[in-house]
Amino acid sequence: MTTTALHTARLHMTPYTPADEEDFVGLFQDASVARWMGEGLQTEAEDRALFGRIFSKVYAQELFDVWAVRHDGRYVGHAEIKQSASVGGQEIVYALVATAWGRGFGTEIARALTRYGFDTLGLPEVHATVAAGNTASLTLLDRIGYRHVRDITEDDGSITWVLTCADGTGQPG
Repeated sequence: MTTTALHTARLHMTPYTPADEEDFVGLFQDASVARWMGEGLQTEAEDRALFGRIFSKVYAQELFDVWAVRHDGRYVGHAEIKQSASVGGQEIVYALVATAWGRGFGTEIARALTRYGFDTLGLPEVHATVAAGNTASLTLLDRIGYRHVRDITEDDGSITWVLTCADGTGQPG
């Protein structure tokens, strides 16, 4: 289980608790958020099952680190860093509730996850995958030191960019 809480100037990233289920499901049921995540919008039942696996599998088997993100005590998003075969290393993943967009939270989360990858996990590089059309995330990651290294053509023909940060100092961007 993720035992390390991460903190930024404004955000607290802590392990999920069962009480976070409604916030988690609400985040992933928002079509404007889900369009940029994995398989896109899923059913509510699938998102609830995914939340359950955080406890029954991810935390129970210590598979990877995953956090609820809060600002002023309110849930504003999701963050994780995990092994990904598609990038051949550790990948950061983050999502924010739409009402938290445009406030710099994504930058704080991405920097914190990247530093965690370098400083805590000892990684030589950290990766991210972003849909080619997600200009906000592509711009954010470029600004903090991630570089486009290759494309993945998805089954539906869309393009996902693989980005890598190899700074290694733990202080990207």
